[in-house]
Amino acid sequence: MKNQLACALALSAIVLTPMGRMSVTAAEEGFKPMFNGKDLTGWDGNKQFWSVKDGAIVGQTTPENPTKGNTFLVWTGGDVSDFEMRFSYRFAPNNDRANSGVQYRSKVMNQQTWSVGGYQADFEAGPNYSGILYDEGGVAGGRGIMAGRGEKVIWDKDCQKQVVGSLGKSEDIQATIKKDDWNDYVIIARGNHFQHFINGKQTVDVIDECEAKRVKSGVIALQVHAGPPMKVEFKNLRLKTLSAEGAAADLEKLQGAWEIAGAELNGSVVASYDLPSLVVTITGKSYTVNRDGETDRGEFSIDPAKQPKQMDIRPQSGSDEGRTLLAIYTVDGDSFRVCYAAPGFGRPTAFTTEPDSGKLVVNYKRKKQ
Repeated sequence: MKNQLACALALSAIVLTPMGRMSVTAAEEGFKPMFNGKDLTGWDGNKQFWSVKDGAIVGQTTPENPTKGNTFLVWTGGDVSDFEMRFSYRFAPNNDRANSGVQYRSKVMNQQTWSVGGYQADFEAGPNYSGILYDEGGVAGGRGIMAGRGEKVIWDKDCQKQVVGSLGKSEDIQATIKKDDWNDYVIIARGNHFQHFINGKQTVDVIDECEAKRVKSGVIALQVHAGPPMKVEFKNLRLKTLSAEGAAADLEKLQGAWEIAGAELNGSVVASYDLPSLVVTITGKSYTVNRDGETDRGEFSIDPAKQPKQMDIRPQSGSDEGRTLLAIYTVDGDSFRVCYAAPGFGRPTAFTTEPDSGKLVVNYKRKKQ
Protein backbone atom coordinates (compact mmCIF):
# COMPACT_ATOMS: atom_id res chain seq x y z
CA MET A 1 0.00 0.00 0.00
CA LYS A 2 2.85 2.35 0.80
CA ASN A 3 4.13 2.42 -2.79
CA GLN A 4 0.63 2.98 -4.14
CA LEU A 5 0.00 5.79 -1.66
CA ALA A 6 3.36 7.41 -2.36
CA CYS A 7 2.51 7.57 -6.05
CA ALA A 8 -0.92 9.01 -5.30
CA LEU A 9 0.49 11.59 -2.93
CA ALA A 10 3.09 12.65 -5.44
CA LEU A 11 0.35 13.35 -7.96
CA SER A 12 -1.62 15.36 -5.42
CA ALA A 13 1.40 17.22 -4.23
CA ILE A 14 0.58 20.55 -5.80
CA VAL A 15 -1.76 21.99 -3.24
CA LEU A 16 -2.53 25.63 -3.06
CA THR A 17 -3.53 28.05 -0.33
CA PRO A 18 -6.66 30.04 -1.09
CA MET A 19 -7.88 33.36 0.06
CA GLY A 20 -10.83 32.99 2.42
CA ARG A 21 -14.29 34.18 1.57
CA MET A 22 -14.78 37.86 2.13
CA SER A 23 -16.49 38.62 5.43
CA VAL A 24 -19.37 41.05 5.64
CA THR A 25 -17.73 42.56 8.71
CA ALA A 26 -14.25 42.76 7.19
CA ALA A 27 -12.33 46.00 7.43
CA GLU A 28 -12.86 48.69 4.82
CA GLU A 29 -9.31 48.40 3.52
CA GLY A 30 -9.22 48.40 -0.27
CA PHE A 31 -12.65 49.97 -0.78
CA LYS A 32 -13.02 53.07 -2.94
CA PRO A 33 -15.98 55.47 -2.88
CA MET A 34 -18.33 55.37 -5.87
CA PHE A 35 -20.25 58.53 -4.91
CA ASN A 36 -18.89 61.90 -3.78
CA GLY A 37 -21.95 62.71 -1.67
CA LYS A 38 -22.55 65.99 -3.51
CA ASP A 39 -23.63 65.41 -7.11
CA LEU A 40 -23.94 62.73 -9.81
CA THR A 41 -20.35 63.00 -11.03
CA GLY A 42 -19.33 59.48 -12.06
CA TRP A 43 -22.92 58.43 -12.81
CA ASP A 44 -25.06 58.59 -15.93
CA GLY A 45 -28.85 58.48 -16.06
CA ASN A 46 -32.04 60.38 -16.77
CA LYS A 47 -31.91 63.49 -14.56
CA GLN A 48 -35.72 63.54 -14.57
CA PHE A 49 -35.57 60.65 -12.10
CA TRP A 50 -32.17 60.94 -10.41
CA SER A 51 -30.78 63.62 -8.11
CA VAL A 52 -28.71 64.13 -4.95
CA LYS A 53 -30.19 65.35 -1.69
CA ASP A 54 -28.75 65.39 1.85
CA GLY A 55 -25.72 63.33 0.83
CA ALA A 56 -27.72 60.55 -0.84
CA ILE A 57 -28.52 59.57 -4.42
CA VAL A 58 -32.28 59.80 -4.88
CA GLY A 59 -34.29 57.90 -7.48
CA GLN A 60 -37.87 59.10 -7.69
CA THR A 61 -40.99 58.92 -9.85
CA THR A 62 -44.23 60.83 -9.24
CA PRO A 63 -47.76 60.77 -10.71
CA GLU A 64 -46.73 63.76 -12.82
CA ASN A 65 -43.33 62.28 -13.75
CA PRO A 66 -43.64 58.50 -14.27
CA THR A 67 -41.15 56.30 -16.08
CA LYS A 68 -42.47 54.15 -18.93
CA GLY A 69 -40.01 51.36 -18.17
CA ASN A 70 -37.43 50.51 -15.54
CA THR A 71 -34.76 53.21 -15.61
CA PHE A 72 -31.20 53.10 -14.30
CA LEU A 73 -28.38 55.27 -13.06
CA VAL A 74 -25.17 53.77 -14.48
CA TRP A 75 -21.82 54.01 -12.71
CA THR A 76 -19.27 55.26 -15.25
CA GLY A 77 -16.24 53.73 -13.53
CA GLY A 78 -16.09 50.95 -16.11
CA ASP A 79 -16.92 47.27 -16.31
CA VAL A 80 -16.38 45.21 -13.15
CA SER A 81 -15.85 41.47 -12.83
CA ASP A 82 -14.86 40.24 -9.35
CA PHE A 83 -15.75 42.70 -6.60
CA GLU A 84 -17.38 43.45 -3.29
CA MET A 85 -19.82 46.37 -3.24
CA ARG A 86 -21.26 47.90 -0.08
CA PHE A 87 -24.02 50.51 0.18
CA SER A 88 -27.05 51.56 2.21
CA TYR A 89 -30.57 52.01 0.87
CA ARG A 90 -33.87 53.38 2.16
CA PHE A 91 -37.38 53.64 0.75
CA ALA A 92 -39.66 56.57 1.49
CA PRO A 93 -42.44 55.83 4.03
CA ASN A 94 -45.93 54.79 2.86
CA ASN A 95 -44.44 53.37 -0.31
CA ASP A 96 -45.08 49.62 0.03
CA ARG A 97 -45.01 48.90 -3.71
CA ALA A 98 -41.62 50.52 -4.28
CA ASN A 99 -39.07 48.28 -6.00
CA SER A 100 -35.40 48.82 -6.73
CA GLY A 101 -32.10 46.99 -7.04
CA VAL A 102 -28.46 47.19 -8.01
CA GLN A 103 -27.32 45.78 -11.34
CA TYR A 104 -23.89 44.15 -11.59
CA ARG A 105 -22.04 42.45 -14.42
CA SER A 106 -24.72 44.08 -16.53
CA LYS A 107 -24.91 45.79 -19.89
CA VAL A 108 -26.60 48.95 -21.13
CA MET A 109 -29.22 47.71 -23.57
CA ASN A 110 -30.45 51.14 -24.68
CA GLN A 111 -28.30 54.21 -24.15
CA GLN A 112 -31.16 56.62 -24.92
CA THR A 113 -33.54 55.18 -22.33
CA TRP A 114 -30.88 54.07 -19.81
CA SER A 115 -32.16 50.49 -19.99
CA VAL A 116 -29.84 47.98 -18.28
CA GLY A 117 -29.93 44.19 -17.92
CA GLY A 118 -27.96 41.50 -16.12
CA TYR A 119 -27.56 40.22 -12.58
CA GLN A 120 -29.62 42.21 -10.09
CA ALA A 121 -29.35 42.38 -6.30
CA ASP A 122 -33.04 43.05 -5.68
CA PHE A 123 -34.73 44.92 -2.84
CA GLU A 124 -38.22 46.33 -2.30
CA ALA A 125 -40.44 47.97 0.26
CA GLY A 126 -42.63 44.86 0.28
CA PRO A 127 -42.03 41.58 2.15
CA ASN A 128 -40.97 39.06 -0.49
CA TYR A 129 -38.03 39.86 -2.75
CA SER A 130 -35.36 41.86 -0.94
CA GLY A 131 -32.05 40.04 -1.29
CA ILE A 132 -32.89 37.76 -4.22
CA LEU A 133 -30.78 37.38 -7.37
CA TYR A 134 -32.76 38.33 -10.47
CA ASP A 135 -31.86 38.26 -14.16
CA GLU A 136 -33.00 41.73 -15.22
CA GLY A 137 -33.82 42.02 -18.91
CA GLY A 138 -32.87 38.39 -19.58
CA VAL A 139 -29.22 39.29 -20.18
CA ALA A 140 -28.06 36.29 -18.09
CA GLY A 141 -30.04 33.88 -20.25
CA GLY A 142 -33.62 34.80 -19.37
CA ARG A 143 -33.46 32.96 -16.05
CA GLY A 144 -35.79 35.22 -14.04
CA ILE A 145 -35.41 34.71 -10.30
CA MET A 146 -32.08 32.92 -10.17
CA ALA A 147 -32.22 32.49 -6.40
CA GLY A 148 -35.08 33.15 -4.03
CA ARG A 149 -34.40 34.62 -0.62
CA GLY A 150 -32.73 32.08 1.66
CA GLU A 151 -31.72 29.74 -1.17
CA LYS A 152 -28.33 28.19 -1.86
CA VAL A 153 -28.39 27.48 -5.58
CA ILE A 154 -26.21 25.87 -8.21
CA TRP A 155 -27.04 26.55 -11.85
CA ASP A 156 -25.50 23.43 -13.38
CA LYS A 157 -23.67 23.03 -16.68
CA ASP A 158 -26.97 22.22 -18.39
CA CYS A 159 -28.31 25.56 -17.14
CA GLN A 160 -30.75 23.90 -14.74
CA LYS A 161 -31.41 25.40 -11.31
CA GLN A 162 -30.58 23.15 -8.36
CA VAL A 163 -31.51 24.32 -4.85
CA VAL A 164 -28.82 22.66 -2.73
CA GLY A 165 -29.31 24.24 0.67
CA SER A 166 -30.87 26.93 2.83
CA LEU A 167 -29.61 30.12 4.47
CA GLY A 168 -32.75 30.42 6.56
CA LYS A 169 -36.45 31.02 6.14
CA SER A 170 -37.42 33.93 3.92
CA GLU A 171 -39.67 35.42 6.59
CA ASP A 172 -36.89 35.26 9.19
CA ILE A 173 -34.54 37.14 6.86
CA GLN A 174 -37.28 39.68 6.12
CA ALA A 175 -37.61 40.29 9.85
CA THR A 176 -34.05 41.67 9.91
CA ILE A 177 -34.81 44.27 7.22
CA LYS A 178 -35.79 47.71 8.55
CA LYS A 179 -38.88 49.35 7.13
CA ASP A 180 -38.69 53.06 6.24
CA ASP A 181 -35.09 53.16 7.46
CA TRP A 182 -31.55 52.59 6.18
CA ASN A 183 -30.46 49.02 5.43
CA ASP A 184 -26.91 47.90 4.66
CA TYR A 185 -26.44 45.77 1.53
CA VAL A 186 -23.35 43.81 0.43
CA ILE A 187 -22.84 42.17 -2.97
CA ILE A 188 -19.90 39.81 -3.56
CA ALA A 189 -19.15 38.43 -7.02
CA ARG A 190 -16.10 36.24 -7.37
CA GLY A 191 -15.79 34.09 -10.48
CA ASN A 192 -19.03 32.14 -10.75
CA HIS A 193 -19.95 32.63 -7.09
CA PHE A 194 -22.46 35.33 -6.08
CA GLN A 195 -23.52 36.30 -2.55
CA HIS A 196 -25.92 38.95 -1.24
CA PHE A 197 -26.20 40.18 2.36
CA ILE A 198 -28.61 42.60 4.02
CA ASN A 199 -27.79 43.93 7.50
CA GLY A 200 -25.18 41.20 7.89
CA LYS A 201 -27.58 38.37 7.02
CA GLN A 202 -26.80 36.36 3.89
CA THR A 203 -29.83 36.22 1.61
CA VAL A 204 -28.61 34.13 -1.37
CA ASP A 205 -25.62 32.01 -2.32
CA VAL A 206 -25.34 31.16 -6.01
CA ILE A 207 -22.81 29.20 -8.05
CA ASP A 208 -23.39 29.72 -11.77
CA GLU A 209 -21.83 26.88 -13.77
CA CYS A 210 -23.98 27.64 -16.82
CA GLU A 211 -21.20 28.73 -19.18
CA ALA A 212 -23.60 29.45 -22.02
CA LYS A 213 -25.49 32.08 -20.03
CA ARG A 214 -23.13 33.28 -17.31
CA VAL A 215 -22.05 36.92 -17.45
CA LYS A 216 -18.41 37.48 -16.49
CA SER A 217 -18.21 41.28 -16.33
CA GLY A 218 -20.24 44.40 -16.89
CA VAL A 219 -21.50 47.68 -15.50
CA ILE A 220 -22.97 48.54 -12.11
CA ALA A 221 -26.24 50.48 -12.06
CA LEU A 222 -29.01 51.58 -9.68
CA GLN A 223 -32.68 50.96 -10.51
CA VAL A 224 -35.92 52.86 -10.30
CA HIS A 225 -38.75 50.48 -11.17
CA ALA A 226 -41.65 51.35 -13.42
CA GLY A 227 -45.10 51.35 -11.86
CA PRO A 228 -46.58 53.28 -8.93
CA PRO A 229 -44.76 56.44 -7.80
CA MET A 230 -41.76 55.60 -5.65
CA LYS A 231 -38.70 57.03 -3.97
CA VAL A 232 -35.47 55.22 -3.06
CA GLU A 233 -32.23 56.61 -1.61
CA PHE A 234 -28.65 55.29 -1.76
CA LYS A 235 -25.63 56.35 0.28
CA ASN A 236 -22.16 55.13 1.29
CA LEU A 237 -21.60 53.35 -2.01
CA ARG A 238 -18.10 51.85 -2.14
CA LEU A 239 -16.39 49.18 -4.18
CA LYS A 240 -13.45 46.83 -3.81
CA THR A 241 -12.18 44.87 -6.79
CA LEU A 242 -11.18 41.31 -5.94
CA SER A 243 -9.65 39.87 -9.09
CA ALA A 244 -6.16 41.17 -8.32
CA GLU A 245 -6.13 39.44 -4.96
CA GLY A 246 -7.38 36.00 -6.00
CA ALA A 247 -4.97 33.60 -7.64
CA ALA A 248 -2.01 35.97 -7.31
CA ALA A 249 -2.42 36.16 -3.53
CA ASP A 250 -2.83 32.39 -3.28
CA LEU A 251 0.34 31.80 -5.24
CA GLU A 252 2.29 34.08 -2.97
CA LYS A 253 1.09 32.19 0.12
CA LEU A 254 1.86 28.85 -1.52
CA GLN A 255 5.53 29.36 -2.19
CA GLY A 256 7.86 27.12 -0.19
CA ALA A 257 8.15 23.54 1.05
CA TRP A 258 5.39 21.34 2.47
CA GLU A 259 5.31 17.90 4.07
CA ILE A 260 2.54 15.38 4.76
CA ALA A 261 0.65 15.49 8.07
CA GLY A 262 -2.07 12.93 7.28
CA ALA A 263 -4.12 11.35 4.52
CA GLU A 264 -7.33 9.49 3.65
CA LEU A 265 -7.56 7.18 0.63
CA ASN A 266 -10.72 5.53 -0.74
CA GLY A 267 -12.61 5.88 2.53
CA SER A 268 -9.81 4.81 4.89
CA VAL A 269 -7.53 6.91 7.07
CA VAL A 270 -3.90 6.14 6.27
CA ALA A 271 -1.86 5.02 9.28
CA SER A 272 1.05 7.30 10.12
CA TYR A 273 3.61 4.52 9.48
CA ASP A 274 2.22 4.15 5.94
CA LEU A 275 2.69 7.80 5.07
CA PRO A 276 5.62 8.28 2.69
CA SER A 277 8.29 10.81 3.55
CA LEU A 278 8.20 13.40 0.81
CA VAL A 279 8.59 17.14 0.42
CA VAL A 280 6.57 19.23 -1.98
CA THR A 281 8.26 22.46 -3.07
CA ILE A 282 6.24 25.08 -4.91
CA THR A 283 7.99 27.76 -6.95
CA GLY A 284 5.80 30.06 -9.01
CA LYS A 285 3.29 27.83 -10.78
CA SER A 286 5.57 24.80 -10.77
CA TYR A 287 6.10 22.08 -8.18
CA THR A 288 8.62 19.35 -7.39
CA VAL A 289 8.08 16.27 -5.25
CA ASN A 290 11.21 14.85 -3.63
CA ARG A 291 10.74 11.29 -2.39
CA ASP A 292 13.39 8.67 -1.57
CA GLY A 293 15.96 10.40 -3.76
CA GLU A 294 13.59 10.68 -6.73
CA THR A 295 12.04 13.88 -8.08
CA ASP A 296 8.74 14.36 -9.88
CA ARG A 297 7.79 17.67 -11.49
CA GLY A 298 4.73 19.40 -12.79
CA GLU A 299 2.74 22.58 -13.17
CA PHE A 300 -0.60 23.71 -11.84
CA SER A 301 -3.31 26.33 -12.09
CA ILE A 302 -5.85 27.41 -9.50
CA ASP A 303 -9.26 29.03 -9.45
CA PRO A 304 -9.95 30.45 -5.97
CA ALA A 305 -13.21 31.94 -7.26
CA LYS A 306 -14.90 28.54 -7.37
CA GLN A 307 -16.54 26.95 -4.35
CA PRO A 308 -14.89 24.73 -3.28
CA LYS A 309 -11.69 26.31 -4.59
CA GLN A 310 -10.29 24.37 -7.52
CA MET A 311 -6.91 23.39 -8.88
CA ASP A 312 -5.75 21.54 -11.99
CA ILE A 313 -2.55 19.49 -11.67
CA ARG A 314 -0.47 18.73 -14.77
CA PRO A 315 2.36 16.24 -14.03
CA GLN A 316 5.41 16.49 -16.30
CA SER A 317 6.86 13.14 -15.27
CA GLY A 318 5.66 9.72 -14.15
CA SER A 319 2.74 7.62 -15.33
CA ASP A 320 0.34 10.58 -15.45
CA GLU A 321 2.57 12.83 -17.53
CA GLY A 322 0.43 14.78 -20.00
CA ARG A 323 -2.80 14.32 -18.04
CA THR A 324 -4.74 16.85 -15.97
CA LEU A 325 -5.70 15.83 -12.44
CA LEU A 326 -8.72 17.59 -10.92
CA ALA A 327 -8.68 18.73 -7.29
CA ILE A 328 -10.13 21.06 -4.65
CA TYR A 329 -8.27 22.70 -1.78
CA THR A 330 -8.46 24.78 1.39
CA VAL A 331 -5.90 26.34 3.74
CA ASP A 332 -5.51 27.65 7.28
CA GLY A 333 -2.23 29.23 8.31
CA ASP A 334 0.66 26.79 7.83
CA SER A 335 -1.66 23.89 7.03
CA PHE A 336 -3.51 23.08 3.85
CA ARG A 337 -5.69 20.28 2.54
CA VAL A 338 -6.24 18.89 -0.93
CA CYS A 339 -8.75 16.39 -2.28
CA TYR A 340 -7.89 15.14 -5.73
CA ALA A 341 -9.41 12.64 -8.13
CA ALA A 342 -7.51 9.91 -9.94
CA PRO A 343 -7.56 10.06 -13.76
CA GLY A 344 -10.99 9.14 -15.11
CA PHE A 345 -12.87 10.47 -12.08
CA GLY A 346 -14.66 13.82 -11.88
CA ARG A 347 -13.52 16.72 -9.73
CA PRO A 348 -14.35 16.17 -6.02
CA THR A 349 -17.01 18.40 -4.50
CA ALA A 350 -16.16 17.78 -0.82
CA PHE A 351 -13.18 16.79 1.31
CA THR A 352 -14.35 13.21 1.80
CA THR A 353 -13.51 9.87 0.24
CA GLU A 354 -15.49 6.68 -0.16
CA PRO A 355 -14.45 3.09 -1.02
CA ASP A 356 -13.39 2.80 -4.67
CA SER A 357 -14.09 6.51 -5.19
CA GLY A 358 -10.67 7.21 -6.70
CA LYS A 359 -10.31 10.14 -4.29
CA LEU A 360 -7.47 11.06 -1.98
CA VAL A 361 -7.47 13.70 0.77
CA VAL A 362 -4.05 14.90 1.96
CA ASN A 363 -3.31 17.24 4.85
CA TYR A 364 -0.02 19.14 4.58
CA LYS A 365 1.94 21.30 6.97
CA ARG A 366 4.58 23.85 6.09
CA LYS A 367 8.05 22.39 6.41
CA LYS A 368 10.12 24.04 9.12
CA GLN A 369 13.38 25.53 7.90
